[in-house]
Amino acid sequence: MGNRFQVQDRFAGGAQYIGGQLRPGTSGRTHTVVNPATGEGVLTYELAGRDDVDAAVAAAKAAFPGWSGATPGERSDALHRFAAVLAEQAEDFAYAESLQCGKPIKLSREFDVPGTVDNVAFFAGAARHLEGRSAGEYDGDHTSYVRREAIGVVGSIAPWNYPLQMAAWKILPAVAAGNTVVLKPAELTPFTSIMFAQAATEAGLPDGVINIVTGAGKDAGEHLVGHPDVAMTSFTGSTPVGKRVAEIATSTVKRLHLELGGKAPFLVFDDADLEAAVNGAVAGALINTGQDCTAATRAYVQRPLYDAFVAGVAELMESVRLGDPFEESTDLGPLISFAQRDRVAAVVDRARSYARVVTGGEAPRGDLEDGAYYRPTLIADAAQDSEVVQDEIFGPVLVVLPFDSDDEGVALANDTPYGLAASAWTRDVFRANRATREIKAGCVWVNDHIPILSEMPHGGYKASGFGKDMSAYSFEEYTQVKHVMFDNTAVARKDWHRTIFGDR
Repeated sequence: MGNRFQVQDRFAGGAQYIGGQLRPGTSGRTHTVVNPATGEGVLTYELAGRDDVDAAVAAAKAAFPGWSGATPGERSDALHRFAAVLAEQAEDFAYAESLQCGKPIKLSREFDVPGTVDNVAFFAGAARHLEGRSAGEYDGDHTSYVRREAIGVVGSIAPWNYPLQMAAWKILPAVAAGNTVVLKPAELTPFTSIMFAQAATEAGLPDGVINIVTGAGKDAGEHLVGHPDVAMTSFTGSTPVGKRVAEIATSTVKRLHLELGGKAPFLVFDDADLEAAVNGAVAGALINTGQDCTAATRAYVQRPLYDAFVAGVAELMESVRLGDPFEESTDLGPLISFAQRDRVAAVVDRARSYARVVTGGEAPRGDLEDGAYYRPTLIADAAQDSEVVQDEIFGPVLVVLPFDSDDEGVALANDTPYGLAASAWTRDVFRANRATREIKAGCVWVNDHIPILSEMPHGGYKASGFGKDMSAYSFEEYTQVKHVMFDNTAVARKDWHRTIFGDR
């Protein structure tokens, strides 16, 4: 694969994809993509500036009339071809995703790439099933109905933890509904977003429907959000940055979609299958090296199971294999960067003064020292108001706390500003029903943690944002609703003014 997929050749034209063509950025500044498993530079490219954003928005604006005017069937056919092209190129996408992110190749092959192909296939079908409501005479002589129409140019910003999937989640519902898109991926991970847009062009989507600008948030990102020709902004990232995005978007009264941070509770009741819960906690906490906004980060365990749960999680974490992302035996790759590893390490080091680090809490030695690796870490006995419980860490760190009553467990689960995802572990259907009803989160799993589906919505409550990715709900997010009314009287009314103004 390495001999067939050469990054330098693939992106020789630049890391901006505008109007169906690769081009270099014009900001005058460069960025080097680093393989976080080795610390080695992979590609240096020119960052996008304001002029590149303007060009991308202009290309999207020019493509909008033709694309929005296509029939749902035509858009659906193009997306079906797109899914086929992605499937043919699956190995290239998996390689590029693991190279830039450091995630194990088996995760890219079995989760990221197939999930993206499935997402394209879902929206290919959804393009022909935009919701319509029946016409009716709600005012006697008038017939009313509702149209759903494309919004226009959508400016999207995606994070570095799942570059390919986040690009898909942003782009697909928008273009299926007839919009055109300018996406800004993270500077750290531009490869698969650009490849995604190129595959769309190869599948026959018109030039300008999907554009990629790779630049810094302060330059390209803020200019994209505030651009007067961008009708909607969709952002996935941290809550603090999301607040800034909202501030800029609000100034131009844009439609806004925000998927922000998470601090998912993992609630284990005393009747749970302990072995299943232990395995679920480790998998849920360490997925993508913990760099997942839905990752299990706070485990609350009812006191009768607490000690056994802590011991079981620690033992399983110690068996997790860190290693080269391109080795099939590797379970856990590096963090995205050395800066992110150092930030996670600092949080854990501060926790030593008020909690117990049961296992992990350090970077590995030996062959992995050149990469941004950090051992799976379990922290016990922290206070509910402590940093490790309340703040998003975004690393392979799980904190576990005990609880006594069911009321206390649910209350603790809700006791953070976030509300993106959660899970409840119990054999009791009534406990499960209560947890899914009372936990304030956009997704609550029962006896599992992490699975997502193209057919089901993903999005948060509270400081985790608003709006949905995936599913028919996200499709509707990228449309605007118009009421159309016909006067059915045979002769135009001569006395309409009397109805409003009375006799004069």
